[in-house]
Amino acid sequence: MFTIGHLAGRTGVKVQTIRYYERIGLLPEAPRSEGNRRLYHEGDIERLAFIRHARALGFSLEAIRELLSLSDDPEQSCAAADAIARRQLDQVTRRIAQLEALRAELGRMIEQCRGGRISDCRVIEVLGDHGKCVSDAHEMS
Repeated sequence: MFTIGHLAGRTGVKVQTIRYYERIGLLPEAPRSEGNRRLYHEGDIERLAFIRHARALGFSLEAIRELLSLSDDPEQSCAAADAIARRQLDQVTRRIAQLEALRAELGRMIEQCRGGRISDCRVIEVLGDHGKCVSDAHEMS
């Protein structure tokens, strides 16, 4: 059995985040010691590592909840997990396209700036009037 501090140290997840994951049901509520300290098992470390890795890959908490539910039944088809991963890939692909458009727009603004006074600054001008942007593709959703 491990304390919450040990669990945090083993997984690199902050204590506050562990408590939050318990509160929202991603981690099962830990049993308590006689001194009212949370006590965790090895399985909790594995589950928390799964959550941490999924978060690092950008999965939403709801998608992680679905994936955890699927992992609790290892004999079923992985089609649902594949579908969740494909949705995440689609979101990442859209985000990359938005970031590329953002990079292009920022580069264009900087290139058009002549380095004079603020009253003539193209960066300030474009930021003040979205209509002067080449496209809306850099808008973040």
